[in-house]
Amino acid sequence: MTGTPRYPTSLGASTPDTITLLGQDLAASLMGKVGFGELALWLVTQRRPSPAQVRVFEAVLVALADHGFTPTAMAARLTYLSAPDSVQGALAAGLLGGGSRFLGVTEDAGRFLSEALASAETMPADDAGWDALALAAVTRARAARQLIPGLGHPIHKVTDPRTPALLAIAEEERLRGPHLRLFEAIGRVHPQVLGRTLPLNGAGTCGAALADLGLPPDLLRGFALLARTAGLLGQLAEEKRRPVAMDIYRSVEHNTDYRPPVPTRGDTVPSRGTPPDPDGPEPPEPA
Repeated sequence: MTGTPRYPTSLGASTPDTITLLGQDLAASLMGKVGFGELALWLVTQRRPSPAQVRVFEAVLVALADHGFTPTAMAARLTYLSAPDSVQGALAAGLLGGGSRFLGVTEDAGRFLSEALASAETMPADDAGWDALALAAVTRARAARQLIPGLGHPIHKVTDPRTPALLAIAEEERLRGPHLRLFEAIGRVHPQVLGRTLPLNGAGTCGAALADLGLPPDLLRGFALLARTAGLLGQLAEEKRRPVAMDIYRSVEHNTDYRPPVPTRGDTVPSRGTPPDPDGPEPPEPA
């Protein structure tokens, strides 16, 4: 006869009289004493973060919370228009749009930088060393016909204002680590390979900053979605006060331009695995 199964956790647990979280009494030790950003970081790392780490982390959350009428915001608003009784559906619709073109760049940049750092035999000691490592990474990506995650933005063509602000905060808190340094170097050297100058995307900078906090690359998109949840709540609250979703729907529906179907030949359909053209336009990554 087998014993009662056990399900280990270091997160939350309850009894009839108490709630514990991370080994702390939730009501007595955490509520009113720990901020939400600090708690989120603590839950993931299982270590209580320092004030410096919390400041950088919360700066990232603020940077990623909202970027205007992005597809994620419009998806949330339009879903709320269709089902105002389902706030969770509207939030989910917006969050599900966090992919390779919107919000996903946070994860993609973190992965790219982590892989480039793993390829280095030793960590660079100066800007020249970081530039050499960055040049090698960009050159490899170019040869593989891959885009560089975090380069370019459809709106901020010269400078994404989030990037210098986050770099300054990380420097002030002495958390400007190898991922941020490599990302900065990519910003310096990529014109040599791409033949054009692109801004460092703020969401990519956020990915580098999160990676420098020791967070695993495969969770970085989750933090972008955590931040965007707050933004989507703001979008839905504004939709209640000043609705625009119906106008968006009517604008599209009333301006439909019917075109006769054009049969598609199999040899003209691009393969799902076709690599992007590195000389083509950057995909939108406003995050």
